Formats: sequence, structure tokens, C-alpha cells
Amino acid sequence: MTRTVPGRTDHVVVVGAGLSGLSAALHLLGAGRRVTLVERDTSPGGRAGRMVRGGYRVDTGPTVLTMPHLADEAFAAVGDSLRARVDLVPLHPAYRARFADGSSLDVHTGAEAMEAEVERFAGPREADGYRRLRSWLEQLYRVQMRRFIDADFDSPLHLLHPDLARLAALGGFGRLDARIGRFLHDERLKRVFSFQSLYAGVAPERALAAYAVIAYMDTVAGVYFPRGGMHALPRAMADAAEDAGAELRLGETVTRLERSGERITAVVTDRGRIACDAVVLTPDLPVVYQLLGRVPRRPVGLRFSPSAVILHVGTDRTWPGLAHHTISFGAAWRRTFSELTETGSLMSDPSLLITRPTATDPSLAPPGRHLHYILAPCPNTTIGPGAADWADLGPRYRDSLLTELDRRGLDGIAAAVEEECLVTPADWQAQGHAAGTPFSAAHTFAQTGPFRPRNLVRGTANAVLAGCGTTPGVGVPTVLLSGKLAAARITGGTRPGRSRPAVSEPRERRPV
Repeated sequence: MTRTVPGRTDHVVVVGAGLSGLSAALHLLGAGRRVTLVERDTSPGGRAGRMVRGGYRVDTGPTVLTMPHLADEAFAAVGDSLRARVDLVPLHPAYRARFADGSSLDVHTGAEAMEAEVERFAGPREADGYRRLRSWLEQLYRVQMRRFIDADFDSPLHLLHPDLARLAALGGFGRLDARIGRFLHDERLKRVFSFQSLYAGVAPERALAAYAVIAYMDTVAGVYFPRGGMHALPRAMADAAEDAGAELRLGETVTRLERSGERITAVVTDRGRIACDAVVLTPDLPVVYQLLGRVPRRPVGLRFSPSAVILHVGTDRTWPGLAHHTISFGAAWRRTFSELTETGSLMSDPSLLITRPTATDPSLAPPGRHLHYILAPCPNTTIGPGAADWADLGPRYRDSLLTELDRRGLDGIAAAVEEECLVTPADWQAQGHAAGTPFSAAHTFAQTGPFRPRNLVRGTANAVLAGCGTTPGVGVPTVLLSGKLAAARITGGTRPGRSRPAVSEPRERRPV
């Protein structure tokens, strides 16, 4: 039995209308709580925000949506559905991988299509390895999901379950790159199924094999894009919450928490005071701990994930080799991870994620124009250039990225740019993200599961944390779960009769 918030919890204030806060709000509303949602920005979304420039509608945060049934669980809590609110488009291919040797691979989430693509790319032996890898990824997901990911932890003792032995038997406590190497021998293919460890802030040779579950989400479960952009998801969640009775207070900044003993009694904003029975706090950990007036003690300080430079460009042309999502791998691999996580250097041979959302939804740009989102992982400000350094470094790095992309086949990209926005670790830090990274604490073994900052904080009886800094961790699926888990801490998992079971993932829609 996991711990829950004691005492009265009739009115809950959720601080932050990002995906975790919106998920928490919907689950709380479904359990009969009164919810007030406070957000400092003038629109919901948090990291999954929206910027409009020159007719280009730009997603400022995540570009990849996997496991949409987790979002649907939140809608279902209030008798609503994801499908009724959002037009999800399945992406085929999910990704296109382009390599330094000039080869390319389309990553399909369908088993037969991907097997055929792997055989074309690397031969029948690798296709057989892919079949076995896919089976292993599916087993890994089944063992981990309900016990170790969609779960609250009060103690490491909660890990003691038969599923722990099953995870060990699957090799989940070995190293990711070595385990992938048992199935695949082609170095390019191994990258496709192990680069996801960067999301967790750990190099593949150091990451636990259990983190291959992220590759399951990316390469097996399906990748989707909401028509209207990723921001359409939090916008729809906010609308559903408001329709279910939540009070949304946008453009309002929380300045402090009032308390009586161990209980928060009110949330104070720059516009007034909101009395409450419980609080869900979703900002980044340093902001949360400042509000609470207490930093939990840890034997070793938190280690943070690498950051990212993002260059949003609206262009008057595009390039036929780009899919919706294209991963452009450099020739370097181990050196790249060493630079990002150890030496603190910018990538000398960058691997880049290029997202072209207008490939799926042309309405995100003016007629005849195209939107490109270029993400370059970089060291966080703790081990790499400090926030102040990026004032001079940012424009130079922007130029070097465009030069590199031109060299890799996006010829003339610099001249094609009409609108642009450069986001660096300095910007992430200014938004309150520790170490200048939007990816929060790295998923080392000592910062995972019951060892990650927990969503209950000692000394405060009725505050619960949600978001990527707490359990289960970083990524759209996991932050949605963090909101659900935070709500369960308050409600004990109870739901009223109006809720219904979460539905399956959305059916594919016909192209329009």
C-alpha cells in the first residue's frame, strides 16, 4: 500500500499547466476533487508551448508523441477522449535515419515493414536480429510498465517483486549497448535502437538495458503527430479540464505557499491567495524546493542530463530527403556521448534531430513555406559552457549548424531562412530549469525508480510533485504518468462512477 496525502483533499491547486499538471488535474477531477490550475504563461502547455512568428506556428518543446493511450487515460478520467479532442496522425515512417556514409534507413513501427527495411538495409541476418530484438523489447515493456514505470515508490523495498527477477532474467540490469549488440551487429542499426538513452541523460555503454523500453515506445508502439502541432495536446487537455469544472488561472505566477505546520493551506500568486486542501507542484525541482523551503537531502547531489540547442527556422523551401522526423547521425558515436556527458564540449561531429512538422500539417506555415526544428544535444551548464557564455556562443553555433546541414544535403538552408528562433541552455536556465537543461535529472541507476526524487516530500504532508524531475521521469509518456501518479497520491486511486476505462490507442486516420 503506497502512502497517500492524509486529511481533507477536497480542493487541490495544481501549479503549472504543462502536460504533467494537466494530467494530474484531469485525474483529480475524475476522482471528484475541485481543481484550480495556476500557470505563469498565458497559455497552457509548459515545455509543450506554442510560438507564432511571421505566420509560422512553432512547437517550442517536444516534437515526438508516443504512447497516446496514456493521454487518453487522462481524458477518460472525466468521461472524455483523446480521439474526440485531437486529430492524431500516425507517422510512416516514424523516423528516417541518415548516416555519415550516405546510407539511410526508414524506421517503421510495423513489424513486417521494418523487417523488410532492415533486410534491404543490412541483409537477412540483421533482419532476423531485428525480429528477436522486437520480441525482447515487447517483453521488456510488459515487465516494466505497471511495476516500475507506472508506479509510486515509497521505498526501494517496493522493487522486491517477481517482476524484478523477470527484468533481471531479460538482461535489464546489463548495459544497453551490449544488450542491443546481442541482436544486431551493424553499427548503424545499433545506433537506431540505442540513441534513445540520450533522452535519459546516459551514454548507451553506461545506460541500463532496461532503458531500451524507450526504444520500444519509439520503434514499436508507434509515433504520432497531432494535427495543429504538439501544442494541440495540452490545449485539448486544458479545454477538457475546464469543461469538467476546473478553474484555469493563466498568466498568474505563484510566489509562495502558506502553511500551517506540515500542511500547505494556500497558494499565493501575484494576483491573490488561493486557499486549498492539497497542492500538486510541477515546476522544475529547484523552483519547487524553493517554494517548499526545503531541499531533500541526498547522499550525492543530483546529476543532470545534457541540454539542447534548438533552432526553429521557417523557410521558403524544403529538402526531399527529410521525413517528418529525420535523425542525422555523425560519424562519431562514443566520442559524442563523452563530449555531452563528460568533457562538456560541443559535439565535434554532431548527431541532430531535424523535425519537419509541415510534412504532415502544412497549415503550420504560410502557404508554400516550411517549418524545420533542428535539435542539437549539448552539455548542460554544469559541465559545459555556462549560461552567460551562450550570448556569444549561440549565434556562432547557429551558423555552424546551418553550415553542417548544408554539407549533409540541405543545400542553401541558410539562404532559405525567413523566420528563426534560437534556443540555448541560457534560455532553459532563464525559464527555471536546473543546469540549463529541459531534460532535468539524468536517469542514472541512483536517480531512477525509488532513487529518483520522490513525489512526496518530507516535512510537507499535502504537497505532491509531478513532472520530469520526479517519478517516473523524462519524456511525454512519463510526465503524463507523473501527473496520474501525483493524483493517486491525493485520491488513493479512487474514481467516481462517471469515469470509464482508458481506450486503446487511436485508430489510424485516412490521409487528408
